[in-house]
Amino acid sequence: MTDLMSGQLLISALVLGGIYGLIALGLNLIYGTMRLLNVAHGEVLMLGGYLAFWLFTLTGIGPIYSMFIAFALGGALGAILYYFVCKRVLKSSKVVEQIEANSLLVLFGASIIFQNIIAFAFTPTARGYSYFNDIIQFGAFQVTTGRLFVLITGLSVCLISILFFRYSMIGLSIRALIQQPDAANLVGINVEKTRLVSFSLGFAIAGLTGCLVSMLEQVSPFMGFPFTIAAFVVIIIGGLGNLAGGLAGAFLLAFVEVYGVVLTTASMRSILIYGVFIAVLIWRPKGIFGKERGIK
Repeated sequence: MTDLMSGQLLISALVLGGIYGLIALGLNLIYGTMRLLNVAHGEVLMLGGYLAFWLFTLTGIGPIYSMFIAFALGGALGAILYYFVCKRVLKSSKVVEQIEANSLLVLFGASIIFQNIIAFAFTPTARGYSYFNDIIQFGAFQVTTGRLFVLITGLSVCLISILFFRYSMIGLSIRALIQQPDAANLVGINVEKTRLVSFSLGFAIAGLTGCLVSMLEQVSPFMGFPFTIAAFVVIIIGGLGNLAGGLAGAFLLAFVEVYGVVLTTASMRSILIYGVFIAVLIWRPKGIFGKERGIK
């Protein structure tokens, strides 16, 4: 019981929730606006992690700066992939099921390409670096400045994202396209532009998240898949296309995972994640925060 009241445990759950929230936010944007199953999303996070590692080890540029570079380059990669690949998938597919199936195959191929390019360039060996490792004391518990930075940054980006989608014109357009895709064009929303922004923004957030993850653990060419799985679990919990629900689902999954491992063993981590996933599918097939949407 003492362990459950640990401040370090709370920090760990909040940090993991912020990471899950960011990666799921990007994935939810892409699925919500286009119904594309981006199984390469974790690989974009991996690319962001390697960018942070490469910039720090070769030039001394820390992740506090490289995350902005990763955000920009991730967005650019997303725009290129959307324009030359995913846009064609959308045009060639007439129904939602066909879009999902075709995008799954195409983006799975993209994930394999990203993995092998990085494995060839850096070798499959996991790599890491040390940054912001000073210890800060908060009462009875301690936290490194790196974890504190990741926590503050993750929560800040989540808050900024909520405000962006609630109050900005492009954010409102994205929400309208997610909630009522058939009616969005009728009310003057530029669907093509909104999809491009959504896809690019989803990749940009994933790239930034990769920089944050690189401060917590080593990076490797195959690190992205577990994050992709966790992101899909999160958006199922929160409701497909429900951005706020996805953020809430991220912290719910993180707390279940962190505290569940303490109550059981580390080997139970996957069982806990998939157990929550299956329970939500049985109890609430549209997610805990999901609801009927304007697309069949």
